[in-house]
Amino acid sequence: MQFTDLGKQFINGVWRDGKSEKTLPDINPYNDEVITTFHIANVADIDDAYQAAHQAKLEWDKVNAYKKRDIIEKAVTYIEANEEEITSLIIQELGGTRMKAAFEIGLVKNMIKEAATFPIRMEGKILPSTEDGKENRLYRSPAGVVGVISPFNFPFFLSMKSVAPALGAGNGVVLKPHEDTPITGGTLIGKIFEEAGLPKGLLNVVVTDIKEIGDAFVEHPIPRIISFTGSTKVGSYIGQLAVKNYKKPLLELGGNSAFIIMEDADIDYAVQAATFSRFTHQGQICMCANRIVVQNSVYKEFVAKFKEKVASLTTGDPSDPQTVIGPVINHRQAETLQKLIAKGIEQGAELLVEGKITGRMVEPTVLVNVKTDMAVAQEELFGPVVCIIPFETEEEGIAIANDTPFGLSGAIHTSNVERGVEMAKKVHTGMIHVNDITINDEPIVAFGGEKQSGMGRLNGQWSLDEFTTMKWISVNYGQRSFPY
Repeated sequence: MQFTDLGKQFINGVWRDGKSEKTLPDINPYNDEVITTFHIANVADIDDAYQAAHQAKLEWDKVNAYKKRDIIEKAVTYIEANEEEITSLIIQELGGTRMKAAFEIGLVKNMIKEAATFPIRMEGKILPSTEDGKENRLYRSPAGVVGVISPFNFPFFLSMKSVAPALGAGNGVVLKPHEDTPITGGTLIGKIFEEAGLPKGLLNVVVTDIKEIGDAFVEHPIPRIISFTGSTKVGSYIGQLAVKNYKKPLLELGGNSAFIIMEDADIDYAVQAATFSRFTHQGQICMCANRIVVQNSVYKEFVAKFKEKVASLTTGDPSDPQTVIGPVINHRQAETLQKLIAKGIEQGAELLVEGKITGRMVEPTVLVNVKTDMAVAQEELFGPVVCIIPFETEEEGIAIANDTPFGLSGAIHTSNVERGVEMAKKVHTGMIHVNDITINDEPIVAFGGEKQSGMGRLNGQWSLDEFTTMKWISVNYGQRSFPY
């Protein structure tokens, strides 16, 4: 599998250039090498893709459920046969380390295996009626066509997180990957399902940018659902646009996770877990721990050990197996982090660990003396930067965790598990983990955020519910009496 072979649009089962005159270079964020160059899709291509998905979905409806299952399962077989090439692509296209690539590929395989069960789980119900001689049938049906917009951080997984379940539930799909990861988040997925034997046109991949297509991807009349993963600001706009056009939005947005360490926690273990929660994939994960909230009685011990641990992390070439932290995805991300760090220091925060920023390479940075109203505590730090905040009482720790417009993930470390669970219930997040990391995603467990971290739930039964609709068909076996 050559990366350059995936530098095309995938529309109606055909690999071709987009109709726009504009091109998009796919750039390695570590060394600036051009992996391939796309001729991007325009509005006409978007229409072609949605029309193809709509027509192919009608044919997919006729395919036996067990055959659908077999086709989707074959996607896993193809991934396993090409795992080293996919690993190399994750390293080259998004600066992910080998560890990150293995983690992401594992998530993808589990997600596909779960989605493969959906065709044989399209269950309905027969319910009683208030009328004599009548029954009510509920049929679970595909929503129709799903538009998927995916991000750059875990593009392979976060595209597949919607694509595979949507296909498994019987829908056609049009996928628009992020312009920084068009292969890993887009055309690679098209290739995988093509090789698995998916009918032509059922899955389409369009590589483009917003300047070229505007709102056409969301406003197009065919898709019934728009699944978006990305920033809260963009997600808010897409959600409003979807509702305005009578489409259901599924939104997985930003986070500002708190990692709470109680005085009875295993500090050495908490240091390990907090480090992984913050610095995996350069901190470019929506579930990453942005704020480490530490009870005063163990604050000094934790800070000392955490500083030593962070200082040991290697930054550099993501293809080197020893590298923990590679480049952030683009210069804009690096500049945003630099500005947030500077603003934090201006507002009174202090550098416990000062990381250099050179181009897209951002070394680990740890801020202390952070107050909850500072920008570094309120905004999502999408990079290898973290702040540490002390607290005195359990109630204060919970209040700090909740002092954010976000509500995606979190973690609580304590030797008293049930105490941790009771605290977790009071933290306003969609997900939170006791004595674990903040980064968790499992194929059969509800995933999603509260507040400005998103709308809807994915994985397992929740994905099946989101990508289908229930249709009521009633049958009257007799005749009703009418008043006139």
